[in-house]
Amino acid sequence: MYGKMLAQLQGDQLPQWITAVRSDDLPSLHTFVNSLERDLAAVTAGLALPCRSGIVEGHVNRIK
Repeated sequence: MYGKMLAQLQGDQLPQWITAVRSDDLPSLHTFVNSLERDLAAVTAGLALPCRSGIVEGHVNRIK
């Protein structure tokens, strides 16, 4: 489900994914979800908006 959110820009499904993770017994994912929730609006926007910095990162790496 998380991969689908990333690939198809479905950030609106993040709260349901977080709920599903919390119901599972996976402590490492619970820690990950806690960090996502610290700035949930930004994470949701990152999963929903088509903006990417891939080209910029490529130029930065080339310059380094």
